[in-house]
Amino acid sequence: MAKIDAFFKLMHEEGASDLHLVAGSQPLLRIRGDIERVKYKVLENDELRSMLYEIAPEDKVKVFEETGDVDFGYEIPGLARYRANFFMHRNGVGAVFREIPSKILTAEQLGLPPVVPKLASLPRGLVLVTGPTGSGKSTTLAAIINEANKTRKDHIITIEDPIEFVHQSQNCIVNHREVGTHTRSFATALRGALREDPDIILVGEMRDLETISLAIEAASTGHLVFGTLHTTSAVKTVDRIIEVFPADEQAQIRSTLADGIRAVIAQVLFKRVDKKGRCAALEILIANPAVRNLIREGKTFQIPSIIQTGKKYGMQLLDDAIMDLLNKGWISAEEAYAKANDKSKFRPFLKKPPADFTEV
Repeated sequence: MAKIDAFFKLMHEEGASDLHLVAGSQPLLRIRGDIERVKYKVLENDELRSMLYEIAPEDKVKVFEETGDVDFGYEIPGLARYRANFFMHRNGVGAVFREIPSKILTAEQLGLPPVVPKLASLPRGLVLVTGPTGSGKSTTLAAIINEANKTRKDHIITIEDPIEFVHQSQNCIVNHREVGTHTRSFATALRGALREDPDIILVGEMRDLETISLAIEAASTGHLVFGTLHTTSAVKTVDRIIEVFPADEQAQIRSTLADGIRAVIAQVLFKRVDKKGRCAALEILIANPAVRNLIREGKTFQIPSIIQTGKKYGMQLLDDAIMDLLNKGWISAEEAYAKANDKSKFRPFLKKPPADFTEV
């Protein structure tokens, strides 16, 4: 057993999502969204380095020493998997570990709207799950892929950096590929995937023009593609994809994206106030003909009004989802206000509305 495993066990017992080990500081845990110190001595640089190197593959240690950054996956059988990031900083080495539960929760267990698991049955197209770091994108995607794995008879390829949730093949064949270990880049893996007879492709992160372009191409050629972006709303997601391309290609990509896109889920995670745990508020855009026309014509600013009137398709605005959680008594008015897009809707719920200088 590695020395560091004791911290992972503590992390699991405390229900923490992240573990921070940084030279010159005590260990820290993120519990229900808040950083809390562990009652332990301050970590010395050399001691921490040897602790970290004990669990890192040799090739990852080499990359870290050459570049000062590295990502990889680590697993404790019977406990959980961890997404690890090592980095250099002013006081020496540092690392952050995100716990990936070994059990994949269903959409129903996560409390996701009924339309979300239905996305697993789409024959083709592009589905994007977006939100800030730590908003539960991977958990939502895992629930959708799990649904597909149980209900379809297809080939699923996941491309991640590093591999997070591990799906055992059920009705589907599932192949996991890790960037840096099994393939050079997301783009290389995507290009290869198109020759590997896939039905469903999961792209862990759509970071650059080449990856985004290949994902849209795969969705347009008969594959069902799931991907993630760090955007905060459905409209911003569509705009971000188009803006990645050079100006002279944007008209063409609007048309291709309009044909290929099927849904956008933008989510935010909240700390529950009624009990321990967290819950997600989701904005859901389903690409019906009206939405596709707006994307094609460059009128994405009109999409929120389509979402508002598209409840029968399962669509919902983020602020409406947040309001629903607030009315249920699951989240605080302060956090609802802080994370809402239209803050004016939530000001009446605050005992002391803040003077937000950004809205002056």
